[in-house]
Amino acid sequence: MSSLQIKFLGGTREVGRSAIAVRTQKTQVLLDYGVMLNHTPGFPMHVPPKDVDAIILTHSHLDHSGAIPVFYIHGKKPLYTNKLSSELNQLLISDFIHISSYYLPFEYLELKSMMRNSKHIDFGVIERIREVEFQLFNAGHIPGSAQILIEAEGKKLLYTGDFNTEDTRLLEGAKMEYNDLDAVIIESTYAYEEHTERSELEKNFIMEITDVVEKGGTVLVPAFGVGRSQEIACVLAAHHFRYPVTIDGMIRGANSIMMKHGQFLRDSRLLKEALHSAHWIEGWRDRRKTAKKPGVIISTAGMLKGGPSVFYISKIGKKAQNAVFLVSYQIPGTPGRQLLEKGICVIDGKMKKIKAKVGHFDFSSHCGAGELKESVKKLGGNPNIYVVHGAEENCKLFAKWIKKELGLKAKAPKTGDTFKI
Repeated sequence: MSSLQIKFLGGTREVGRSAIAVRTQKTQVLLDYGVMLNHTPGFPMHVPPKDVDAIILTHSHLDHSGAIPVFYIHGKKPLYTNKLSSELNQLLISDFIHISSYYLPFEYLELKSMMRNSKHIDFGVIERIREVEFQLFNAGHIPGSAQILIEAEGKKLLYTGDFNTEDTRLLEGAKMEYNDLDAVIIESTYAYEEHTERSELEKNFIMEITDVVEKGGTVLVPAFGVGRSQEIACVLAAHHFRYPVTIDGMIRGANSIMMKHGQFLRDSRLLKEALHSAHWIEGWRDRRKTAKKPGVIISTAGMLKGGPSVFYISKIGKKAQNAVFLVSYQIPGTPGRQLLEKGICVIDGKMKKIKAKVGHFDFSSHCGAGELKESVKKLGGNPNIYVVHGAEENCKLFAKWIKKELGLKAKAPKTGDTFKI
């Protein structure tokens, strides 16, 4: 009897380089093929391009998409995703090549070939690659993000990708209405952390920002260019924040892409209003002026590893009346994590104590522990569960919880592990 085979190529017991190979007797598809963003980019296990029939992408973040151009060095594989993810993908990988090209086995030429071979598929539409049928469904993580439901060899496999079941200002949450599943690959980023209730989080955030600005200070909000920065702009607009808001960095390109694809957003009018009322940085003179004025600056990069944020913190960080409010997850070892834990940051080549107020607001675009557990409880069928995309202990403990509490077979696979369904 034929079976469906799953091989984990990366993103197991770690966050980064998510990649999964799913194969039947005749066909092999890849679900995501991302990079690990350390000092030098880390790649998933290699798969000979000639053995791959297609790639299906959940969303544009580099830890899921950044290594896909490898398959276009000598080939023309179809890459399936929706139009919004495809365009954001181009923006992010292009920036990645610009920053890291010294370490990468591909260039802009491969990115162009990847874009030419991208096939756009909307949520809920059934697509076929030989005998493999699949659909994409809203994942609620970032604009365009999807879950992948595969049907082949009489089996049903769900890959959640990164997902969030809670509504945010920018997006509707994932619904998780699936029946008769045989296997589920689920993320576990926050398997042991609850997020602050959303309305309370927004209220505190607005209160703290308003307090700093009314006393003449400037607030720097370092944020990811795709998803988080637009969410923050929407939160400020929804609360009728009446002081200057400035947007800088790669966010700008992402904004114009998102505005073209309003059907993926929960409230495209709110985003439009937020972006129209913001000031956009036009150059260095503009940057220097803005850093001295009371107001809010939303800027890439979210972990202070690059982008205009690095310039802003060197100016804003020196004065006690200012603030730096982090709104994204800070990976251990990043400047953002250092700032959070020790209150220090590199300014003009020297490690210095930051005098500005430092805060962290957990505007996460992933499920918290409660939502993750509820999502697994809702799944239809009696599926085998594979827990990925989390710190090693999170993956192992979450798999253990699923086994003990729900009586389902659950594993935290290692890279290279292969399973048959």
